Amino acid sequence: MSILSSYARTAASLEKARAIPLLLLRLILAYGFYTPAKMKWSDINAIGEWFGSMHFPMPTLSAYLAATTEAAGVVLLTLGLATRLITIPLMIVMLVAIFAVHWPNGFSAGDNGFEIPLYYFLMLFTLFIMGPGSISMDERLRRKYRN
Repeated sequence: MSILSSYARTAASLEKARAIPLLLLRLILAYGFYTPAKMKWSDINAIGEWFGSMHFPMPTLSAYLAATTEAAGVVLLTLGLATRLITIPLMIVMLVAIFAVHWPNGFSAGDNGFEIPLYYFLMLFTLFIMGPGSISMDERLRRKYRN
């Protein structure tokens, strides 16, 4: 048995487990968005004022949009439902967070830099491209309505 054939068999076996990291990405992201969404909804007016202090356009509306997007992300990512759709507004939220809040602090998460929102953006982009995986409501619906 050659090294190449062993590698090919191992790669084929690993391909069968492809859904596991996609599931874990979804669950980690849902957990990561839970606390920020809860915090925003606990005092949405203060979030609107904070957004206003950073000169966001329509700060109260922006606060509601960000909080709703994050809360929807928690539910939809957990279920693996409308996964590719919810990643789009979540990626926008992460880009706004990177450039409006974290960019001046540099890269390091320890300095409140853009490291964590960048990681979230990259994980969301991965789900946007690859989909939620086979352990998801999206996949169950796809199989049910395959025709």
